[in-house]
Amino acid sequence: MSEPVGLSPRSTTRGRPRTTGTAVCVRCGRGAGRPRVWWPEGKVCGPCFTVATRTRGICPGCGQDRLLPGPPTPDGGPRCGECAGIPHDFHCTRCGTEGESYRRGTCARCALRDDLTAMLLTDPADPAAMARLVDVLCRADRPESIITWKRSPKVQALLASLAAGTTPLTHEGLDARIGTDGRTVDHLRALLVHHGLLPYRDPYLARFEAWIEDKLRPLAPEVAKPVEQFAKWHHLRRIRSTATPDATARGPVHSAKQEVTETAKFLQWLWDTHHRTAAACTQQDVDEWRASGPTTRKQIKTFFGFARRTRLNTAVDVGSYTARTRPTLAQDQRLAWLRELLTGNSESRPYRVAGILLLLYAQPLVRVAALRTEAITIDPATGQAAITFAERPIPVPGGFAELLRDHLEARPNLRTGVAESPWLFPGTIAGQHLHPNGIMDRLRSLGIELASGRNRALDELVTQMPPPLVADALGYSYQVAFLHASAAAEPWARYAGLRPHP
Repeated sequence: MSEPVGLSPRSTTRGRPRTTGTAVCVRCGRGAGRPRVWWPEGKVCGPCFTVATRTRGICPGCGQDRLLPGPPTPDGGPRCGECAGIPHDFHCTRCGTEGESYRRGTCARCALRDDLTAMLLTDPADPAAMARLVDVLCRADRPESIITWKRSPKVQALLASLAAGTTPLTHEGLDARIGTDGRTVDHLRALLVHHGLLPYRDPYLARFEAWIEDKLRPLAPEVAKPVEQFAKWHHLRRIRSTATPDATARGPVHSAKQEVTETAKFLQWLWDTHHRTAAACTQQDVDEWRASGPTTRKQIKTFFGFARRTRLNTAVDVGSYTARTRPTLAQDQRLAWLRELLTGNSESRPYRVAGILLLLYAQPLVRVAALRTEAITIDPATGQAAITFAERPIPVPGGFAELLRDHLEARPNLRTGVAESPWLFPGTIAGQHLHPNGIMDRLRSLGIELASGRNRALDELVTQMPPPLVADALGYSYQVAFLHASAAAEPWARYAGLRPHP
């Protein structure tokens, strides 16, 4: 089978390009500017030294569970330093942990604690709070990442402000610094919430509240008032009542922003063009606006539903929008993409798994991003994997099951402050999963037509089994399943004829 049309492979090689030189590493055989160490076996380059000092397990020589920096031998895997004859003591002089010496014989974790102690515990305004903050940052599975993070001048300024007490260790205190240190504040806040130093607060809801004020500021007063009522009385009140740690406000906030934005555009146009307010708007105004622009203008429908309920305007009726086209990927191209994601190396593993979930099970990426690890079950006896999208688990084919197991064993973004996460696709911010838009961008840049691929996957599934069963298994409504069955020329009546006779 040929490769899929439009494939644009992405480089999956991580890290900086290697330097070249005359020193040849005895382990990898590549040239380096200079060797990192000289061990009994010969010259070892920096990357191989790093791998060696982060490999732990049972030494085949002495049978102890410890660091294994030695090279593999014909009669077993890598060995501990003593069995391999490496004349170096890898124990930290402070805590005794075996690993790479980071600074004057101490490991990276002890070096990080020294730095944070000097930064946060030298005459702090709240010693107890700063001590907890130091403990949280030192829990990172990979403390080197926190050392790198705190080198940023913005991070240092934020931590110094927290230690001095000028920025309270509260949500409100951190909010005051978002304007200058947005990403730094978000990362630190997520760590504090994840480890219990701050109470949970939905980040999308908090940003939406500030976004509303920014959206209203440039509008004319005649426009701003109905937009504010719509944004706060309809959307904000509803989102506040439904947002929980298990169901974030990301999706509702995204939809609300689109509807508020289109409503503000329409009402500003209505005021500038016809000098009329929302209360005086006519059906002709709405029809003119919708006919003269893109399909996103259909989203003013929710505002006029709100206007009718609040008696602001009962004369306008915005009808439902029906898409004129229905993109569908050819089946041979869907299979080619599945083969590429399953066996190719054009993208990193997490995004390959996400793409297969879309093309194999017709899952929207919004739902894929929010999958939890508990949705995956693996039978220890047979190794058979299953995944649950709705009410019952669905078997996972063998090839994809192996890829899924590899992903579960090496999920990314779990070594910079958070050692565990319930998400199948952990995000870079503690306690959050990857943003669906990020997954969409990566798969689109790879060349996959997302809507077309999902439509084709669902079309194929409803031709193989009754639409209600597909809906129950994949988390779709019966209406959507029957629409796809109709589009695929497989109406429900066909299955009645296949009913076996006694």
